[in-house]
Amino acid sequence: MIRDWCDDWFCIEIVKFKGHRNVRATHRTTLEITREPGLTPRGDCIIGVSADKGLRDFNPKFKEMIKVPGTSVIALIVTEQGDAEVIKGFGDPGLSLNDPNRIIIRKSGYVAPNTIMVRANKAARDLSRSLVENLQRECKGLAIFIVLGKKVKELEETPEILVNVEDKLIGF
Repeated sequence: MIRDWCDDWFCIEIVKFKGHRNVRATHRTTLEITREPGLTPRGDCIIGVSADKGLRDFNPKFKEMIKVPGTSVIALIVTEQGDAEVIKGFGDPGLSLNDPNRIIIRKSGYVAPNTIMVRANKAARDLSRSLVENLQRECKGLAIFIVLGKKVKELEETPEILVNVEDKLIGF
């Protein structure tokens, strides 16, 4: 069974979602996962629908940690077909994480109730086209959000915690 967990220096949240035939993933500055079951072609930042939780449902410890100035946030987006993307960004003291439906990663510093990460290195259009095509085929996906209680040195490679995570994703 997949579960979320926290320690004194990190916290992890896992969100299950599925793709949709209307996933375009062409937005230049944001990426979104939603609990809504449908998607119109206008939703060019949305990569996943029918998420099993919204920001409001996240662990209080995660919400506390992500508000520390300079906190690093890493998102791993994985599909059941084996595609994976790592997105790096930051938390912000202004994050409320209280939206019941939407989870948004932003390249900008803009903060709203649906924002989970600011100053991210990727948005929807930066995702691999293979991942996007599989999401268009309505495959299942996971978004694994990791908040680290301090700023992490620039990550040259994928962190070890993410390298082995696929082995632990049995049954999603």
